[in-house]
Amino acid sequence: MASGSNIERSPHYGALQDLVDGLFAGASADDAVRRLDAVIAAEAADLPDDLMEVVRLLPPGSYTRQRLCDQINSSIGGHAWGQVYGTVE
Repeated sequence: MASGSNIERSPHYGALQDLVDGLFAGASADDAVRRLDAVIAAEAADLPDDLMEVVRLLPPGSYTRQRLCDQINSSIGGHAWGQVYGTVE
């Protein structure tokens, strides 16, 4: 981003939502995915470096959809990227 502001929407806006939706397609609320599954899916989706960083910052372990979204949104909020990349649910 040339302007240095974090308000312009990225062409990758919503990419993390697509990632979460793909990881939990057909899953119940109690189903969980491993951090490694999220990293592999992010690499397969060829996410930009900023979004790969968000996924790689996930602590090791298993995640329900809600826990994964909370972790990702926390990282996005910490970088002030909510308006750039969007949050997940």
